Amino acid sequence: MALLTPVTDDDGAPFWEYAARGELRVQACAAPDCGELRFPPRPCCPHCRSFDSEWRLMSGRGRIWSYVLPHPPLLPDYAELAPYNAVLVELAENPRIRLVGNVVAAPDAPLNSVDPARLRIGAAVKVAFTETDGVTVPRWLLERG
Repeated sequence: MALLTPVTDDDGAPFWEYAARGELRVQACAAPDCGELRFPPRPCCPHCRSFDSEWRLMSGRGRIWSYVLPHPPLLPDYAELAPYNAVLVELAENPRIRLVGNVVAAPDAPLNSVDPARLRIGAAVKVAFTETDGVTVPRWLLERG
């Protein structure tokens, strides 16, 4: 089965390098009077227009901001995994920073390992990492059973 994997670019490459180390880091403006987090990564701060940046370690905690259960799956390789979820998680450090992923029962569990009835907007999640086709990707685990 060939699931989609991320395509890295120069701006986002550090995100994936940190993920491979098991760290969830987000780009932030390094200008002394700004410091705003930004995602997706980009060369210039949209708040102060500085080109100075750093990668800050996040707690790995957040909440489900939104989710979908694709019916039917649009890509053939995902059909046997249905029903599975795709979530948008807002990070605890800054709810404006939202990452796409899947809620799974364990880091290496299949995408359909969590009963869709357990998903709720606002549910607390924490990040977990797994390697997929040579790329380490963040996934999400429900914080409470």
